[in-house]
Parts: sequence; structure tokens; C-alpha cells
Amino acid sequence: MNTHTGWRQQMIAWARSIKRDVVALWIAARDRRVPWYAKLAAGCVAAYALSPIDLIPDFIPVLGYLDDIILVPLGIMLTVRLIPAALMAEFRAAAEARQGRPGSRIGAAVIIVIWLAAAALLIWIFLVRGTRTV
Repeated sequence: MNTHTGWRQQMIAWARSIKRDVVALWIAARDRRVPWYAKLAAGCVAAYALSPIDLIPDFIPVLGYLDDIILVPLGIMLTVRLIPAALMAEFRAAAEARQGRPGSRIGAAVIIVIWLAAAALLIWIFLVRGTRTV
């Protein structure tokens, strides 16, 4: 096996572990044994990762994929540290047993609200504030 194939296999395994951990965090956010702060973090990370709408749209060159490549894995790593290891192992096993990918309408709604707030802020800055004379 050449090094290119080995690198490709590592990337595929890494992507699968990210997908598994997102589903595991989605499960953890609903489990009563998880501390509230870890539930909150797990819910936010899973909702964002499962949302069909990104904070930075993918069509924006380079920046569009930064959230998928950097923000989501960092959020997963930080949140996994908040969940007890034994519980996280259980959630990962449950995630592997599940077929498909859960959807997050709440996550999509949160991203839409952020985009609308950003648009409203820009409109306010350029139209309302821009017309004032100093």
C-alpha cells in the first residue's frame, strides 16, 4: 500500500468518526445522566453540525468549508471532554448502531435567526446610521 492510499484511508476513518461523534452528541444531549452544561454544549454542537444551513455558506471560497473542517471538530473535541468517558463510549456505540443521520430543525432555525440578525444589523448600520450627519 502506498502512502497516498494510507492517507486517504485515514481521512475516511476520521470523517466517519466525526459523523459518529455528532450522532453520539445528539444522543448525549437527550440523556439524563449527562451534566446540564455538557448537554447544552452537545446540543449546540450537534444542532449546528446536523443543520442543513451553515453559519458560513459553503459557496464562499475557502471560508465556506472552514466551519466543517475546523469549527465542528473543535466543538466535538471540547464537548466530548465534558461528558464522562464511560457515557461517551456508550453513546458512541449507540451512534454506530443507528442507521441514517438525524436532522435538526432547531439547529437550522438557530442558524436562520443568526443570519437574519446579521442582515438586520448590516441594514441598520448602512441605512439608519449611515444617513445621520455628525
